[in-house]
Amino acid sequence: MGILSKFSSLSKSEAEKEIDKFMRSKFGYRPKNILFFTHALTHKSLLYADDTLVSNERLEFLGDAVLDAVIAEYLFRLFPKEDEGYLTKVKSKFVSRKSISAIAEKIKIRTVLGYQKGRTINMSTIEGNAFEALMGAIFIDGGFLAAKDCIENHILKKYADVNKILEEEIDFKSKLFIWCQKNRHQLEFEMMEEENAGGFWKYTMMAKINEKNFGLGTGSSKKIAEQAASKETLELLGEV
Repeated sequence: MGILSKFSSLSKSEAEKEIDKFMRSKFGYRPKNILFFTHALTHKSLLYADDTLVSNERLEFLGDAVLDAVIAEYLFRLFPKEDEGYLTKVKSKFVSRKSISAIAEKIKIRTVLGYQKGRTINMSTIEGNAFEALMGAIFIDGGFLAAKDCIENHILKKYADVNKILEEEIDFKSKLFIWCQKNRHQLEFEMMEEENAGGFWKYTMMAKINEKNFGLGTGSSKKIAEQAASKETLELLGEV
């Protein structure tokens, strides 16, 4: 069996040309050292037939960290007013096994992935792992900025449904933010009242879209009040 199961009838140079073509068409990246990408597309199941091959496990480990860093920065810029807890929750959805595997399927990574056919393996998992390995390969081959450009300008724009991922957030504030993003509106919250009665704090927040007042909400914290204001705003907009 050759390096890649699809390319078993091709010479090594022909297979490498196919990998190069795949990387340029799917990621907008032209490999400098094609060996990194050959390794990234080699599942460990092939090593049973040929122990001279190198599996993608180390590159997968690296690619996972690269994805994590790039997505973290992307969300940090996308949500300038959200706290660490919110950013962590949203990032976990972007880099979840479900999201990564969905992207791997969309780019048809299976067409260039090497694995031992006939073995009992979870294709969704090995496709997702190979995608992460390719991110690691780009990082090693071209550096962090090359990987960042690939993820932000190709993966997120072409293959990841960012709005769908964000819509999986169940809170009203997230849904309102998404609605504003889609419609190119500016969303902000203004504190209208803050009072302490008998040791209990009460906050009143106003949701404003393009500086126009919409929903009003109260709660024992600013976050709770913002959620209430967002819910009322979505109701006014007919979105819930």
